[in-house]
Amino acid sequence: MAYTSKEKFDSFLLAIETEGLPGLGPEVRSSVQPSAALARAVDALGLGGAAADLVKAAALLWHDHLDESHTVSQNIGSIDGSFLHGMMHRREPDYPNAKYWFRRVGDHPCFPALASDATEYLDAAGDEALAKRLAPGGHWDPLAFVDAVEAAVRYGNPSEIGLLQHVQRIEFETLAQTILA
Repeated sequence: MAYTSKEKFDSFLLAIETEGLPGLGPEVRSSVQPSAALARAVDALGLGGAAADLVKAAALLWHDHLDESHTVSQNIGSIDGSFLHGMMHRREPDYPNAKYWFRRVGDHPCFPALASDATEYLDAAGDEALAKRLAPGGHWDPLAFVDAVEAAVRYGNPSEIGLLQHVQRIEFETLAQTILA
């Protein structure tokens, strides 16, 4: 049976479900699944080739297994692999390296949807200024997102950290939809 992109995406989200959002840094939540369980869940999706590696790197990243996600993503030569690699380095935190990988991504096909969804979320949350920083002129700026995360973490701004965690979820899900399309 062939699955639609939506069915694959929904199955992926179900397979990686956990309580709470990943942090902006390397912290590990108590609700994460072990990497072996994630590998079984990803295998059960029946993906092949590069998509399987991308989904594995994404699942590991979502569940705070940064080193293992890095091992997988650094061997994926596509812009999707570079995107995941950049996300992992942003959480590490290694902000200059994250920016390097996001520069390699270039203009990713998910950026228009990401800009739209993140702007909609931030506008509804009452932070139009942050929306304009992250998506100036309606265009997603991954380097501005790295800068926003770095500043929020450095200055310990809890409300901005919470907003950025939600934007990070939007980023993650938008990329996953593109990978599983």
